[in-house]
Amino acid sequence: MAINIKTPGIHHIALRCKDMNRSKQFYKEILGFELVLDTPDLFGIMVGSNFIGFRPAKVADDGETVFNPFHIGMDHLAMACENEEELRRVAKALADAGVENTGVKKDSLLNKNYVAFKDPDRIQWELYMI
Repeated sequence: MAINIKTPGIHHIALRCKDMNRSKQFYKEILGFELVLDTPDLFGIMVGSNFIGFRPAKVADDGETVFNPFHIGMDHLAMACENEEELRRVAKALADAGVENTGVKKDSLLNKNYVAFKDPDRIQWELYMI
């Protein structure tokens, strides 16, 4: 029998990063998110109504030190975007800031435009039309 959990949505998302200062600078100074929590072992931002927390990563036994979306676990995070003008503005701003990104692309399965970009640990984020 299904549990049928009743929830209004995600409470928080926790990510690991290789260099806390580098990641904090990326999310705050490049992407422009406000820090809502800042301690030596945890910093956090709000993305809409979702809290995203960052903690230092521990190096995996295989020595891998960057995110790999093909391993078991998270593939990417996608933020909602309500208009095409904002999507194009963000794509240009990412390129101007030297942030690796796809530019505006169309998801052929859902027929929606998006821009995907990577943070300093190569965790992929998307800004995705709703």
